[in-house]
Formats: sequence, C-alpha cells, structure tokens
Amino acid sequence: MKSFKSPAWFKGQWTQCLSYACSSALLLGLVACSSTPEKPKPTALVDFNSKVTAQKVWAVQLGPMNSTLSHNLSSGQLALVTSAGLVSLLNPTNGAETWRLALNTPIAAGIGGDGERYAVISQANELIAMSQGKVIWQVKLPASSFTSPLVAGGRVFVLTANRTVLAFDGASGQRLWMQQRSGDALVLNQSGILTSFQDNLMVGLSGRLVAMNPGNGVAKWEVNMGSSRGTNEIERLTDLVSGVSRVNDVICARSFQTSVTCIDALKGSNIWSRAAQGHVGLSGNDGFVFGSESDGKLVAWHAKNGQVAWQSEALRFRGLTVANWQSGQLLVGDALGWVHWLDASNGQTVGRLQVDASGIAMTPVRVGQNWVVVTNSGLVQALRAE
Repeated sequence: MKSFKSPAWFKGQWTQCLSYACSSALLLGLVACSSTPEKPKPTALVDFNSKVTAQKVWAVQLGPMNSTLSHNLSSGQLALVTSAGLVSLLNPTNGAETWRLALNTPIAAGIGGDGERYAVISQANELIAMSQGKVIWQVKLPASSFTSPLVAGGRVFVLTANRTVLAFDGASGQRLWMQQRSGDALVLNQSGILTSFQDNLMVGLSGRLVAMNPGNGVAKWEVNMGSSRGTNEIERLTDLVSGVSRVNDVICARSFQTSVTCIDALKGSNIWSRAAQGHVGLSGNDGFVFGSESDGKLVAWHAKNGQVAWQSEALRFRGLTVANWQSGQLLVGDALGWVHWLDASNGQTVGRLQVDASGIAMTPVRVGQNWVVVTNSGLVQALRAE
C-alpha cells in the first residue's frame, strides 16, 4: 500500500512525493521522490477594518508537533502530544498542567480521549492508552495509522492506513472487533474521519462515510461523498479528511481534492454535494459551511443547498488550517504563524494576530472565552478576542 502526503499548498499541482509501503499488510518504509516546482509566494497581508481586538492570555511551550497530531478537549481538560511523545494535560482556562507523561517514542497519530483515558499511536504502530499520567496498556496494530484514536463509551477505536477499523476495551486493551475494507492502493497520509454521532461510530473509508455499530463494527449505512474520476492513483484518491461540520443532524465533510458534501446523518442520505479542491476539513453553523481550499482560497457554502455564498482570496498560498466557526467567531490559522478572524457573512478580515513564525499546526479550538492555538514549534497559546 502507498500513502500520499498532502502538501500545505498547491493548485492543480502535486508538490510532494509518494511514500511506499513494502508489504501487503504493513507500511514499512518511505522512499523519497524527485524535485518539486517552485512554491507560490504567500499573498501579502493588507490593511483591514478592525472589528476584533485580540490579546494573548497564557502560553505553554511543549515540543514540536506534526501534521497528524491533534488536540483533545474533554471534561474541561485540554490534552496534547508532541511528535517526540510528550503527553500533557492542561487546564485550558489558565494553561496550568494537570499532568505530563514522556512516552519517549515518536508519535504518528493522536491524541484522543474522554477525560478519563487518552490514547495515541506511535510510529512503531503501537496503540498506547493512558490514564492519570500513566500508561495503562499498549497493543500492536496491524498497520500504520494517521488518524487520532477515538475514545468513547469505554472503548478505544482506531482507523489504520489499510482501511481497518478496530475497537479495544478501554480498561484492558483487549481487542473487541475488527472490520476491514478494500480500496484503492493509494492512501492519504493525513488524518481521516473517526468520530461519533448519537449511537453510531462514523468512519471515513476511502470516499465513503460509514455509520457503524460501535458494539461490533457492522455497517448500518454508508454514503458516497467522493467519487473517483481520475486516470491515475493520485487523481483517484478520494479519502475523507478530518474536520467535519456537524449542525444538528447534518454532517458535512470533504473528500480530498474532490468535493464537499453534506448528509442527513439520521437517514444516511445525501443532501448536497459540490466540487471543491481542498485537503483540510470543514466547519459550519446554521447558515454556512466554511472551508479553505488547497490554494488558500476561503469558501462559504449555503448550508441548505450548497450554493457558494462568498469566496475570499486574501489568504491564498498561506497554508491555511481548517476555518473554524465557534461561539459566533470564524477563525483560521496559516503556515506563517498568523491567526485571522473573519466576518462569517462575507469572509473579510476583522482581526489578526501573529502567534509564532513556525506556523499554526492544527485547527484553533474555542475553549470558554478563549481560542487555543498550537504551533509547529509546540507553543500552546490562548487568545481572547472581543
């Protein structure tokens, strides 16, 4: 099996190479590829009509992060893991550390948690579960994973790169079930969809969103959210990427470089789908679904019918994160370390603050009155905007 790592920018160009697996079941090695075309220059920031005043509230310095890591907010605690395996549980109100644990192993994906137990996946394909600052169990996985584990209902769920979904008992690590799907030989080296909706386990498998019974992994329904139309392996890649918009019973997700689709998650039926050239996830509210395309163009689609409400090219080629709407504010980070507040009605910039020149590593998350931003260098910064 092969994996393709999505670049931080591109428009109709493949600027990073393929990495190859050397066995039928396991991803064993990476092979470097050839040179890449010249990178477009990031769009220069311009003056704007400021309507938001942002200030830094607290900061904590951890270690470097990579693109398949995530933060986890549960039970009022913020959990993070560095690329080198330092796990830290923070109070998001003031940044105070509840506990930390040095796993001393490089991390491939994580972190997931439910406030009691947390889980990460190492580059050695080990699923590691923790509680109260201690490792409680670890198991070897059948393949690599780029998706953070889901910890819910006393179980730990995992999606591996060979399109296998596994469930483990949260207390003991005993494997409860395993379901595997076949698919294209190429897999996106990027976090996929593994989440929950009511009593369903929601999993992205190739270009399909599948609702599984969390007790046994049996599929209840599935919806095609990304149809392959290409003539080669890269163009046929339609994996669903992490970062979904969920408003009531409507879930919207992005198929890599193919489309944005919204479904009725109760019925398992398609509401609308629109062609879109992006590789990061979505956010939304009652009126709009927000997304950043691979060239940095920001787009808002009407939530009811998928028609484009507005587009903005003010941040093109700046390597944008998921554009996240929470608590009445729309926020997006970029690869140059800036955080931008946007007017959700038209996409215009209303606030801006540079956090760290190393770049914003993951989607900014709203916690109470603050936004928490994590950079590639491992700076965790809380921002308050009024």
